[in-house]
Amino acid sequence: MRAWAVKTPGPIDSAPLVQIERDVPVPGPGQIRLRVTTCGVCRTDLHLSEGDLVPRRPLVVPGHEIVGVVDELGPTTTLFALGDRVGAAWLAKTCGTCRFCLAEQENLCLAPTFTGWDVDGGYAQFVLVNEAYAYQLPEGFSDLDVAPLLCAGIIGYRALRRAELPKGGRLGIYGFGGSAHLTAQIAIAEGARVHVMSRSPESRELALSLGVASVGDTNDPPPELLDAAILFAPVGDIVTTALDSLDRGGTLAIAGIYLSDIPSLNYERDLFQERTLRSVTANTRQDGRDFLEIAARIGMKATVNPYPFEHADQALADLAHERFSGAAVLVDFD
Repeated sequence: MRAWAVKTPGPIDSAPLVQIERDVPVPGPGQIRLRVTTCGVCRTDLHLSEGDLVPRRPLVVPGHEIVGVVDELGPTTTLFALGDRVGAAWLAKTCGTCRFCLAEQENLCLAPTFTGWDVDGGYAQFVLVNEAYAYQLPEGFSDLDVAPLLCAGIIGYRALRRAELPKGGRLGIYGFGGSAHLTAQIAIAEGARVHVMSRSPESRELALSLGVASVGDTNDPPPELLDAAILFAPVGDIVTTALDSLDRGGTLAIAGIYLSDIPSLNYERDLFQERTLRSVTANTRQDGRDFLEIAARIGMKATVNPYPFEHADQALADLAHERFSGAAVLVDFD
């Protein structure tokens, strides 16, 4: 089968991603094999390719917003049948026995496995998935439209809940790419006033088309103080900007797996009066199920930019250089 793999991590324009040939994998106990139909292009894939996240195995295949059709079942599988449409996401497996797994906090598992980092992901024609960590996908979404929901959507949903936005509250979103444009739709549907700060004029236009209350450049103050904010851009310098925009008792959640260094915080200015700064670490499977149910209920619309599988490297380069709004999705795997 054909696949893309990270050969030598480095700047995306130095071609760290190479196309390779691999044997079609054979599912083991509890695994299903998917014939991949689409795979979303996530910023985490870019961090992996550029070395911000160190690959955990040589020539690892990125991709963790995977939509495919079950074409082979491993021993002892019971949850899916041949021909089912299935989604696979970032969380590939957890230990199930550590104190966090037992407390229903599997996103904090002490021995997790991640798709496209520890195990090969969806930038390939076939992929193996632990069936207990796969998602039954809601009807009403095409393969193209549902792919970004499987990480960008799920992690944005968890970030929104971590931000503890009160009912009808004021939410600030910093950075407006694949994850943020999905998260904004949930917040708006739940009655929030959403203010978007992004350096991209195209992203600000997309935000307005989705019904946000206001848009501005990254360092512009929102028109009102915020009850909560989410930082999607992987830029530590924005942290103090976002904290300064919070009202008393507000919370800033940082959604990404990678963030550049945060400048020195001033306690009185940035955190006093019970402002809270929080990280977001992966997600639980329940997060994924809850999010997909909400996405179907509100009729979520993903803004997608399809790229042929053969151009996966170009899709990542365009993501790095902000050449599109919304999310990129790989198609045409055959």
